Amino acid sequence: MDRRQGIVVRFHSNIVTVEDALTQKRFMCSLRGRFKTQNIRPIIGDVVEYIGFRETVAGASPGVEAMPAGRIENIFPRRNVLDRPNIANIDQVLLVTSLKYPEVSAFIVDRFLVLAERNSLEVCLVINKIDLLDREGRERLEQYVAYYSKDYTVIPVSAKTGEGILEVSSVLSGKISTLAGMSGVGKSTVLNQIDPSLGLKEGEISKQLEVGKHTTTYSELLPVANKGLVADTPGFANLSLTHIPSDELKFCFPEFVRAGSHCYYEDCLHIDEPGCRVHEQVDQGEILLSRYENYLQMVRELVDFERIHPINKYQKEKR
Repeated sequence: MDRRQGIVVRFHSNIVTVEDALTQKRFMCSLRGRFKTQNIRPIIGDVVEYIGFRETVAGASPGVEAMPAGRIENIFPRRNVLDRPNIANIDQVLLVTSLKYPEVSAFIVDRFLVLAERNSLEVCLVINKIDLLDREGRERLEQYVAYYSKDYTVIPVSAKTGEGILEVSSVLSGKISTLAGMSGVGKSTVLNQIDPSLGLKEGEISKQLEVGKHTTTYSELLPVANKGLVADTPGFANLSLTHIPSDELKFCFPEFVRAGSHCYYEDCLHIDEPGCRVHEQVDQGEILLSRYENYLQMVRELVDFERIHPINKYQKEKR
């Protein structure tokens, strides 16, 4: 039997669905025994080597009655990985957020951007539900776009009216992407607007608590936007940064990197050092105050973690 290469597009209830790299046919695969004994589990986006069998079994994906069966023989090294959402080998992250219903805090957005920067991932900020914004909300949106677009692609959209959807579709084309964001911001709704045939379940928002109800119960790479693959993943709430050394967090803020090259001290952490160019740009309004405050909060969190969990130089390098 020939060994083939493919990508894991779905992993649910110990069933792994692999899309063949050449034919785009999907195989529901089992794992070779050694993966189970070594407690190795694939995640979506993994590039794998597998053997396809002739037999067919009940399909793992909605709407598929039968598909060929196969067995995964090898999982290739991952070029990048995110833990939440759990996905590997992605080209870009589309972070879906909203300024109303629910209002996603800037701290959550900045925290995710830090993780993306740490993993050298391209980011596109998709600001959904702009149709719900009043005049004050529109002004805030303009400020948001003006600032974050300096370092990221920012697309304001309305999944309800379709505004901005074509632009998002263009960004997805031919790439492996993940849509991430707090529950309730409309990730599934945005995907349904791009490709109505997906028929993803749309979430509801509690009007009293303004907290999204999780509707995505598993992760899957879906074919959309001209040979693009996109993962609709469960919402995230707590994004751990403890693998990032506190003195390296500054490198995860692009505007700090630019300003930091002009600081008096080369190893300036932009906290309370004299001659800090980041401080100056915050005072001048060139760096968003909320971004700087979020940075300080994250630094304190990491310093506290390192105080409780001291590491040596070798361990720090592995982080």
